[in-house]
Amino acid sequence: MLWNTISSLLVVAAIAVLISMLFLPVLRVTGTSMTPTLMNDELVICSKRSNFKSGDIVAFYFNNKILLKRVIGVAGDVIDITEDGTVYVNGEAIDEPYLEEKALGECDIELPYQVPDNRIFVMGDHRSTSIDSRSTTVGCVADEYVVGRVIMRIWPAGKIGTVK
Repeated sequence: MLWNTISSLLVVAAIAVLISMLFLPVLRVTGTSMTPTLMNDELVICSKRSNFKSGDIVAFYFNNKILLKRVIGVAGDVIDITEDGTVYVNGEAIDEPYLEEKALGECDIELPYQVPDNRIFVMGDHRSTSIDSRSTTVGCVADEYVVGRVIMRIWPAGKIGTVK
C-alpha cells in the first residue's frame, strides 16, 4: 500500500512538472520595471503561445534571465515616442491606463522605429527605469526567445487573478 501511494504521488508530481514546463510556466517577478502592474516577488503563470498583440505582457529570455515586459508593437508596426513619453503605434497614440507616469526613459534607438519581421517591441510599465526595446542593449525580442504571455498572478494570495 505504501509503495502504491508513493508511486502515485511520483506520477502526479511528474505530470505537474511536465505541464508547468511545457504549457504553463510559473515565474517569479524580480525588479520594478513592471510596476504598478506586477510587483517584486509576485508569482505569475505564462501561457505558451506566439501570436501576441499590443498590451500583452510577455516573458522572454535575455542574457540568461527571464524578463517581463509589455508588448507595444509587433512585426511591421512603426513605433514613435515623444519627449514626454507618449507612445505612437502606426501614427496613433496608444491608451496606456496601466502607467502611473509617462517617460521617455533610456532610449538610444532612432525613432520612428519599424519593428522587424518575427520580432516584438516591448516596454516596461515603469518607463523611467525599465530597460527594454527602446535600448539597443535589449532591442526587439525575437519570437524564439519568448517564453509566453503572462495570464495570471498566483501570489500573493490577495491578488490572485488575471493580469492586464
